[in-house]
Amino acid sequence: MAAERLSILTYAVRGRVVGKYLGQLGLVLVALTLIPLAVALAAGDAAIARRCGEAALLLSAVCFPLARLRVTAHVQANEALVICALAFVLASLVMSWPFMALGMGFVDAWFEAVSGVTTTGLSTLPSVADRAPAFLFARAWMQWYGGLGIAILWVALLFNHQFAMRRLVESSGVETLVTTARLHARRVLGVYGVLTIVGITLLLLLREAPLSAVTHALSAVSTGGFSMHDDSLGSMGPARYAVSLLSICGAVSLPLYHLLHQRHWAGFFRDNELRVLLGMAAVTCLLLWLLLLQGGMAAEAALGHAVVMGVSAQTTTGYSSLSVAGLDAAAKWVLILAMFAGGCVGSTAGGVKVLRLRVFGRLVQLILRRTALPAHAVVEPLLDGRRLENDDIQRALLVIGLFGAGVALSWLPFLLAGYAPLDALLEVTSATGTVGLSTGITHTSLAAPLKLVLIADMLLGRVEFVALLVVLWPCTWFGRRDSAL
Repeated sequence: MAAERLSILTYAVRGRVVGKYLGQLGLVLVALTLIPLAVALAAGDAAIARRCGEAALLLSAVCFPLARLRVTAHVQANEALVICALAFVLASLVMSWPFMALGMGFVDAWFEAVSGVTTTGLSTLPSVADRAPAFLFARAWMQWYGGLGIAILWVALLFNHQFAMRRLVESSGVETLVTTARLHARRVLGVYGVLTIVGITLLLLLREAPLSAVTHALSAVSTGGFSMHDDSLGSMGPARYAVSLLSICGAVSLPLYHLLHQRHWAGFFRDNELRVLLGMAAVTCLLLWLLLLQGGMAAEAALGHAVVMGVSAQTTTGYSSLSVAGLDAAAKWVLILAMFAGGCVGSTAGGVKVLRLRVFGRLVQLILRRTALPAHAVVEPLLDGRRLENDDIQRALLVIGLFGAGVALSWLPFLLAGYAPLDALLEVTSATGTVGLSTGITHTSLAAPLKLVLIADMLLGRVEFVALLVVLWPCTWFGRRDSAL
């Protein structure tokens, strides 16, 4: 009976609604593709420029008619999630064609594009130092707009329906601090733009070459981690600490910066999620430092590497200053735990997010406390003085559980392929957490099915599992539909 009642209230997605808003989003992607096209033309890279142009023209031809479809302003929750999930798939497929101009096969090109738009930073390429500047910029540019969230960018620029905007903003995992979704999205865009400009300026002042300053700033603010150097940040000198600082800025909830704009500095630094993030990053760096010292590394060098690697893992940026494969087992476990936790909700970082871990910790604390209380005692779960609703707890536990299950299921194929268990676990955790640190497993020679596993991990991690699972759930597409369009 309960199942029958639920089926009566259940609506499948409407193709016209998904098509219209995905078409509008596709037009935004066309505009975003014109940026690497212009860079390719300026750099004299005709092959990438031509393919960017072809991708933009094809996308325009498909999306323009879709964007003109007439539908109502009402967007169902499953439709919003489907649009968000398909947005990342669409963006990766669009840029796969230009990347294939470098001689990569489709799977490798798609892997690179997915890694870019999901802000992961894993790469199958054995070397990037000899790659065309247009390609290096395009990867970093994808990470920049992928980190911001295509849905948020779309909301800020084109979308006119307030109700649907709120749906899309909520489905992207950002907690609104302002009265309307449009104003919220514009403020997030403003914060993101300011951080990016400050980052580029800072790296230029530290005497980084223009291309290096731009690509590393774009990737750091988006917590993406693509570098134009084969050793990532290893040869960058003092600039690598500036990149690490930008990574921390990107891992902080973007709406929180509105407090700084209002000159409410105390409120900014009193945010408990920010404090926990900084504390976890500090502990990660300290543990890595001690482990590197134990391995015989000099204290000053060990501290520098520990800061870069620890911040990179905790913020899910994925930069490195030394080989992850060369670390001992304890250091790899520290990185895995940091990548699992990730950054703040509403940031560009991946992982399960600090806030959800705090909710889980408070739930455990409540269960332990109830063992010492009378059976009739009523104790409400509170976090930062606010009562946690059942939905808050359920969503936190769902994401944590799905993340763990996703990592475990992805780990098995690598174990069956004969890879070292700990290295394989770090690799799939890095992909699922959209981090990008690698033990060397991700390579051109990696079997295509395993590359597809990592592609799925990156997409699942970026949309936090639920959205992509909704796309794959048959009831999303088949069943009774709301007749209102």
